[in-house]
Amino acid sequence: MNAPLFRDPIYDGAADPVLVWNREAQEWWMIYTNRRATQEGPKFGWVHGTDLGVASSSDGGSTWLYRGTLEGLETEWGRNTFWAPEIIWHDGLYHMYVSYVHGVPKDWSGKARMRHYTSSDLIHWKFESTLGISEENVIDACVYQLPNGMFRMWFKQWNHTYAADSKDLYNWQPIGPVITDVLHEGPNVFHFKGYYWMIIDEWKGQGVYRSDDLDKWERQGRILEKPGLREEDGTIANHADVVVQGDQAYIFYFTHPGRVDGFDDGSYPCRRTSIQVARLDVLDGLLTCDRNESFVLKLLPDDES
Repeated sequence: MNAPLFRDPIYDGAADPVLVWNREAQEWWMIYTNRRATQEGPKFGWVHGTDLGVASSSDGGSTWLYRGTLEGLETEWGRNTFWAPEIIWHDGLYHMYVSYVHGVPKDWSGKARMRHYTSSDLIHWKFESTLGISEENVIDACVYQLPNGMFRMWFKQWNHTYAADSKDLYNWQPIGPVITDVLHEGPNVFHFKGYYWMIIDEWKGQGVYRSDDLDKWERQGRILEKPGLREEDGTIANHADVVVQGDQAYIFYFTHPGRVDGFDDGSYPCRRTSIQVARLDVLDGLLTCDRNESFVLKLLPDDES
């Protein structure tokens, strides 16, 4: 498997990837936070003012081609900030939930809200609403359909995971905190080999929780906290997405290759990021990941309606 899997050729700051099958183009798309790692400026301005980058793969994920950024998402004047998209396909439409910050703050003072967009082709997006799940500081949505047909969204609020439920993907009712035992962001939920799993970004690897019912979660430790041996993979894994296909599951995450042993002086080498992929497995009821394992990535078409 190629390592790194992908680097953004414009700003070199691809982060927070989500993988989605493009039904019209018949190829896999990776849509991600397009951090401006090469941008000069004060403090944390480079992680704001971000568009959503797009890369495509016509060979099952083995190679990726940068395609540009999603356009038409703005509803107000000026340069604003888009973070951490979640995209699902349901009933003939793609639904995207993306964190939005007004303007380009140079620090973390911006108040993030969750926006909902819909599209039939992943290119032309219609703004639906700003969700009322919280007044501020809501990022990193993950959406999964429950066995009863309802939808649940998990998201970061106040450095913990909270949730909200919906019958129709448009109207959401907050249901409160879910994971509060550690500080974290980036929840991602999936079903694999008989269990529901949630991974979270603890900024020191991916925390793992297991559930039988998507309500009660049992902590299982961490994965991807130890440096890997592949090129650009020698640091912790950050904010990940998981694609499950039958008895195979793949985790797509980003690294800061220049931050060896936690070193970060704020320079471009420490800002830049790389997208990596590894294979997941379940052994004795525990989610495992050997990031150094050699494997062939061949994502299959995902045309379920």
